[in-house]
Amino acid sequence: MQEHIGGDDAMKTIMCFGDSNTYGIDPATGMRLAGNERWPGILRELLGTGYSVIEEGLCGRTTVWEDPLAGHRCGISALPMLLDSHAPLDWIILMLGNNDLKHHFAALPEDVAAGIEKLTVTILHHPYKQQPGPPKILLASPVAMGEDVESSRYGGFREEAARYSRMLPELIRQVAARYQCAFFEAGLAASADPADQHHMNRTSHRRLAEKFAEIILR
Repeated sequence: MQEHIGGDDAMKTIMCFGDSNTYGIDPATGMRLAGNERWPGILRELLGTGYSVIEEGLCGRTTVWEDPLAGHRCGISALPMLLDSHAPLDWIILMLGNNDLKHHFAALPEDVAAGIEKLTVTILHHPYKQQPGPPKILLASPVAMGEDVESSRYGGFREEAARYSRMLPELIRQVAARYQCAFFEAGLAASADPADQHHMNRTSHRRLAEKFAEIILR
């Protein structure tokens, strides 16, 4: 694991970089869950006053793909600016990948993992000015999409997307191992709600936050 950049008594800052399952879309209503119902807010509560948790979730965010149907969704384009604007950072929790599986990208699971790797390398080699080195990285594979995601009200996915999403945990685990990052398979604690085949409900958000807190506090 990467060495901690701050002192034991310093306020520790965590940036949560993800898509709609970090933003907190409610699968029942399509609206955003309240701050204390989505996993970054719950994580803030669990970690306590010694931690600042920054929410950087964006619906439709991809790893490296520019979406011709929805602008400003490319993760690799936004990431360097966020590393500067939120510095100094102690941790980044990165949970992306499912939006890469929209059919108009024609991406395979291996392509998604390559995008995660590019984001990881960007974090590790960014020219930090407000801190002596990169933050620790927790790579989280996203929850698998439901088998009927093709009929979800959130369009863009075909039936193979669910199968491909189930292949992501092992591929992202391999990226984490190559770069000595922490890793967690979100699907071990959370799942996509049947209401829309794509987003986590309140129970899953809390369970996921609890697992992330365990990793941060080790």
